[in-house]
Amino acid sequence: MYYYQRLRDLREDNDKSQADIAQLLGMKQQQYARYESGVQEIPLHHVIKLARFYNVTIDYIVGLIQFPEPLDRIKR
Repeated sequence: MYYYQRLRDLREDNDKSQADIAQLLGMKQQQYARYESGVQEIPLHHVIKLARFYNVTIDYIVGLIQFPEPLDRIKR
């Protein structure tokens, strides 16, 4: 699975619109739509912000692991 599919799945699972997530990231909806469609790569600082927002690891977002691990359960 490509990371952009995970971005869409996470957004939809949390009942958020592209406009909601774009606002969280400080951009226009059209820019965020490019990330979800795979037209443009999402910068790492946005991936970090989304991981915190969705409470999942970056590994999950980028497809390195199959199932989400909550960030708040990981020991630091």
